[in-house]
Amino acid sequence: MPTDITHLSLAQMEAMRAGARVAVRTCMGITPADRVFILTDRVTHGIGRVLGEEASDAGGQVLLHELEQYSERPVTALPEPLRAELLNFRPTVTFYAASTQPGEVAFRGGLRVFLLNDLHVRHAHMPGITAQLMQEGMRTDYRAVASVTRAVYDIARLAETIRVTTPDGTDLTATFDPALRWVPSTGIYHRAGMWGNLPEGETFTCPRTVDGILAAHVIGDYFSARYGVLRRPVVIEIRDGRATAVRCPDATLADELVAYLDGAENGRRVGEFAIGTNLGLKRLTGNMLQDEKLPGAHLAFGNPYPADTGATWSSPIHVDVIPVRCTIEMDGEPIMRDGRFDFEMLGMATPRG
Repeated sequence: MPTDITHLSLAQMEAMRAGARVAVRTCMGITPADRVFILTDRVTHGIGRVLGEEASDAGGQVLLHELEQYSERPVTALPEPLRAELLNFRPTVTFYAASTQPGEVAFRGGLRVFLLNDLHVRHAHMPGITAQLMQEGMRTDYRAVASVTRAVYDIARLAETIRVTTPDGTDLTATFDPALRWVPSTGIYHRAGMWGNLPEGETFTCPRTVDGILAAHVIGDYFSARYGVLRRPVVIEIRDGRATAVRCPDATLADELVAYLDGAENGRRVGEFAIGTNLGLKRLTGNMLQDEKLPGAHLAFGNPYPADTGATWSSPIHVDVIPVRCTIEMDGEPIMRDGRFDFEMLGMATPRG
């Protein structure tokens, strides 16, 4: 159903507009020199409109369209009318601010590659964005997020092994291939060809392998919208970088997740190991777009973002899984305890606020 923003109070509307202002000015650096293409949908049109208004106020030339104008949902490949519209408008900045549907990961990935490689835009990727996220994660101090992200990135990119544990049963160890790249997602994208998910704040790579147990409280892709924050976690056993077993009190969820992973090439393979760095986030919301930025570690099964990480394989799906209250040890040295960064270990002063 549509995300109706008309019910929001004046204070909530101003908070959402403030989040849009951060996205437009701080994160994407929009100026009068920019042409801004915003792709939204019927569900999130109100958010797309506010982003457009803020981009226009920043001086950008704005074009706003709904995804349903180009194709029926779910969209599985880049529609030719959308490609033609983008080629004609030649944007310098793009926003994808639309709801998620099963089977659309490949389309979103293809769109992103086209935008970055063919049009060389600065791209803000916001699948599943809501008014709540605009008021919360988008109002973060992104300069502080960028500082923490770079500090974690500088240590993580040199790590051979990372161990993650949580009080409710996560205990896994990941190893890394120095030939694969870590990506610092700072939330500041002011140069052509840069992109990130907003709300932002993480650094990620494709691991060589992962072994152990992960207790996930939020499941990505369309599962987060359907199930939200799980009262009792999904427990996933991982051996040699692949999910080998899924256990959950909700048998329907467990069966649905297994079927989804098994329905795609490399669906059970761990394609992403990431560390969330958005200090402005204190709790899970049930929305993966924001929850994966919560300080802590998370994994994703499926697509390893080969264009970014250098991985030599791919998958049409990407399903993040989020544990909470992580303790993270890099080559035996703890950089996080119970969900809190050790800033001394990161070689930086404790951020204010």
